[in-house]
Amino acid sequence: MNLFDRATLEWLNGLHGFAPLDGAMRVIATDYLLPLAFALSLVALWFIGKGREQRFNFQMTVLHGMFAVGLANVAVWQINLAWDRPRPFEALPGQLDLLFYPPTDPSFPANPVAVGFAVGAAIWRVNRMFGAAVLVSAAFFGFSRVYAGVFWPTDIIGGAAVGMVGAWGAVWFRRLLEPLPTLFIRVARAVGLA
Repeated sequence: MNLFDRATLEWLNGLHGFAPLDGAMRVIATDYLLPLAFALSLVALWFIGKGREQRFNFQMTVLHGMFAVGLANVAVWQINLAWDRPRPFEALPGQLDLLFYPPTDPSFPANPVAVGFAVGAAIWRVNRMFGAAVLVSAAFFGFSRVYAGVFWPTDIIGGAAVGMVGAWGAVWFRRLLEPLPTLFIRVARAVGLA
């Protein structure tokens, strides 16, 4: 734990007590709302597009996003094996107002934030507005988890970095696998799934 982490966490966690804000942060910080929105963003992107070429680009982006999420999760797993960083409520027992159930996995990097940034960065490549919305949602999701007392601020920064690197690595990985992604989309179109 560093001074930035502790000071920022204690300040945000000290804002607790205003029931509407606490309730909103509980909903936003759940394991379901925004992670589901990130997944549904890729599903939506698969089916939208004006014309065959744009639709193909969007569908390739969905595959890119899936690769990015996979790479980000592998990176988080490897980092967790190397460093079992305690959660804020473990490092500061009894000093935080925990608004969320206490997760048991290591704190750094924030895995759900890594997933959100991986998806957002992938989408950003083909649709700036949609990608920006996902990236802002992922950042706000991270903020809510710090507010709830389950992540340190640097966990969020680390998760964002892992997600962005995962998206960048997915570009290389997808190119390495070509022509398989293109073939997958063609088969999906042939059976009416694209």
